[in-house]
Amino acid sequence: MSTEVKVPTLGESINEATVGEWLKQPGDRVEADEPICSLETDKVAIDVNAPAAGVMGELMAEVGDNVEVGALIATIEEGSGGGAKPAPKPAQANDEEKQGAPAKQDGGDNAQGGDGADAAVLSPAVRRAVLEHGIDPAGIKGSGKDGRLTKEDVLAAAKARDAGGASTSAPAPAPSATGDAGGRNVERVKMTRLRQTIAKRLKSAQDTAALLTTFNDVDMTAVIEARTRYKDLFAKKHDIRLGFMGFFAKAACLALKDVPSVNAQIEGNEILYHDYVDISVAVSAPNGLVVPVVRDADKKGFARIEQDIADFGKKAKDGTLTMEEMKGGTFTISNGGVFGSLMSTPIINPPQSAVLGLHRIEDRPVAIDGKVEIRPMMYIALSYDHRLIDGREAVTALKIIKDAIEDPTRLLIDL
Repeated sequence: MSTEVKVPTLGESINEATVGEWLKQPGDRVEADEPICSLETDKVAIDVNAPAAGVMGELMAEVGDNVEVGALIATIEEGSGGGAKPAPKPAQANDEEKQGAPAKQDGGDNAQGGDGADAAVLSPAVRRAVLEHGIDPAGIKGSGKDGRLTKEDVLAAAKARDAGGASTSAPAPAPSATGDAGGRNVERVKMTRLRQTIAKRLKSAQDTAALLTTFNDVDMTAVIEARTRYKDLFAKKHDIRLGFMGFFAKAACLALKDVPSVNAQIEGNEILYHDYVDISVAVSAPNGLVVPVVRDADKKGFARIEQDIADFGKKAKDGTLTMEEMKGGTFTISNGGVFGSLMSTPIINPPQSAVLGLHRIEDRPVAIDGKVEIRPMMYIALSYDHRLIDGREAVTALKIIKDAIEDPTRLLIDL
């Protein structure tokens, strides 16, 4: 008797996903609720868990296939596993005969060890490390439970290879590429569903909104001094690092309360004004930029905001952000300064109407009370939809943020 594995509900307004990776292959032992497949949606990667224990049966969809919610993608058969794997489909069998070796469906992530036994399933973090460093997992001895590979195993193998020592990994397979007689190659890689969605949304923002950006510069002296003075006590009490994002998030809340249109959005021929502030924080993930949301930022203190941002950063790196955590948002903060950006024109995150761009801090000469002084300065930018937000409102909102950062006392007395 077999159990069907179907595409689960993916979230609000999401009806389709792409098969990103099979974590189990036909013949592998499967435990109930164990991840067997990774699906890529427009926003996040979702693991499909086994509905029952048994042996992995036939795979109905291949990596890269688009599948709809409720579609049958695999079966799980009764048994204990470890036996011979099901015979491949005729087309696969012919390919194997030509190649003289067993076919691998997922590009080697579920490679087999030298003893012929199936290698342990790779966790998302390990899979990313394998791809980033070009390491063949089949050549690495796992140090985790039941011989599973850990991220540290992959990093150690990459370090040994780079150091010129005896590498524990086999050479990574060469990418599919085309080239000319001069030896120059061009690699062709299919865009992930997430990257395609990012491209569509950003282009839509340019096509729909009347985008404009206003700039200002901020003297970071007061914030740096406050952070230096209280960071140890803050970390001791709240068990979280005091960063700059908490200051800018609270400053943005002041601005959005005073200039409601910057926190609003257009829906049809109506304007939706929000009496709350949900700040989307742009975070870099392995597959692209994601924007998890700090809910009710106007009601939270520094510690809670910093903790939320830190949690989102870790989840983005591990690929465990949920769609609920990225849903909504009334305003976005994007910090390009962590990558060294001096100035930029950030693009809004539809249907939001504005985004605050932060940049790197650098010492610059500025005039203070008629004298030239060297101060730590940062350029800040506010991109906005001119259909809804007038220039005066945008400049006013950015000026409020500037004033709050240069005099953090304003954050305490709501000024």
